[in-house]
Amino acid sequence: MSERPTSTPPPVPAWLHDAIAWQVYPLGFCGAPLSREDLAATSYGDADGENIVHRLGRLTGWLDHLVSLGANVLILNPIFDSVSHGYDTLDHRRIDPRLGDEADFAQLVEEAHRRGIRVVLDGVFNHVSDRHPAVRRAVTEGPASPDGQRIRWAGDFPYGFEGNSDLVELNLADPAVQDAIVDVMGLWLDRGADGWRLDAMYAAGPEAWAPILERVKADHPEAWILGEVLHGDDAAFAATSGADSITQYELWKAIWSSLHDTNLFELAHALRRGEEFRAPTGPAGHVQIPQTFLGNHDTTRIASQLPDGRDLAVAVALLALLPGVPTVYAGDEFGALAVKEDRAGGDDAVRPVFPASPEALLDAAVAGDRARLEAAAGDPAREAHGAAVLSLLKPDAAPRILEVHRRLLGLRRREPWLADAAVTVDEGSLANEYAEIALTGTDGDGQERRLLLVLNLSDEDRGAPGEVLEAVRGANMIDGVGGAGDGTVPAHGVAVVR
Repeated sequence: MSERPTSTPPPVPAWLHDAIAWQVYPLGFCGAPLSREDLAATSYGDADGENIVHRLGRLTGWLDHLVSLGANVLILNPIFDSVSHGYDTLDHRRIDPRLGDEADFAQLVEEAHRRGIRVVLDGVFNHVSDRHPAVRRAVTEGPASPDGQRIRWAGDFPYGFEGNSDLVELNLADPAVQDAIVDVMGLWLDRGADGWRLDAMYAAGPEAWAPILERVKADHPEAWILGEVLHGDDAAFAATSGADSITQYELWKAIWSSLHDTNLFELAHALRRGEEFRAPTGPAGHVQIPQTFLGNHDTTRIASQLPDGRDLAVAVALLALLPGVPTVYAGDEFGALAVKEDRAGGDDAVRPVFPASPEALLDAAVAGDRARLEAAAGDPAREAHGAAVLSLLKPDAAPRILEVHRRLLGLRRREPWLADAAVTVDEGSLANEYAEIALTGTDGDGQERRLLLVLNLSDEDRGAPGEVLEAVRGANMIDGVGGAGDGTVPAHGVAVVR
């Protein structure tokens, strides 16, 4: 167990300034059953290999695809022993047997690191399953007991996270709970993980996390700490907690909403707020690097948010070129569809099973064969349990949507200074359907750099205000017709201008 340090936390990891991430929900992606049927047995997982199915290796077949996107970080949603969806943890020290075991994890990390990919884990420490041993001890001993102090209570009942009685919140102020979290985070960092996404970090608050992260960072200063925060002052939250990055939900909402409603004033407002979120905060001048995204395992897919699929091109450009750590949620790069619903199982559609390889996905998509796409997913047991299979906006457009991701993320890779660029919207040219966004910064040689990201949601091409380095016409991406004309900002499209 690490000692509690008193020094100022180190700055964000240097590698974060060059990070582009691909996020995966492994239980769904790898075709695991939706729930742990073995938990009804007398025992589970006690004998060597009992109830373990080695599915995690399925991700290895996608690592080259990740690199082809220009990404270099793999963010894994829950992989630890749990009851069902992964956020109802039973044991943070054990891989979920539906995915495999520690050897499978070690192999995945080895293959990722061999390709220059860092691996980030989902830390579900705010709450655990009501079946977790710590919760059972607390309930048995009562709220006033030492074991009872490990969890939060609502009167005489364990406190359920956001009203879910099966998800019991831990008491992060309790020293024993802090020790346990520090030890678990350190354990998997020592086993090769490169960082943690802290689920529901907003629930306990930044002050509760500060002493935990201080200790983790003291032993692993290059570990990326990404906090899930839904709203509020991101900069202050990061500075107080010690997190390196905060999930930029305000920008996420502004992107899909402004494109859906043809109201780029909303986007401009969020970009101005985003600059405030990235400003140095606190006595040590802490600077957080936001995680930007178009969707994740908890949200409706971006392609399902946009009735006019052509505007997906603009969304991808914003993700690729705005500062922060751009994160592609697996499937979005092919135009995946899925709507999150507010009901039990309402997340399942956005957490589907994937084919064994990107080649299998593209072959089935281009053929327009839904049966082949389902067959490529492989695991019939997944379907038997009612899980979703990947659905696409326009299957024959999948290769073109993928190519747009590669082109724009490739531009981001060639212009790494964009990760820290300052963002300014030209208010004089701003309209509901048009915006010019200036990105300025300094490259590794100390040279000042500037690019203009120009968005056009109208039905007419516009003249570009400079030399066009890259342009995407949404209609060409979706339907394969009408590429971008020279010197123009295409209708329902985007241009990167110098």
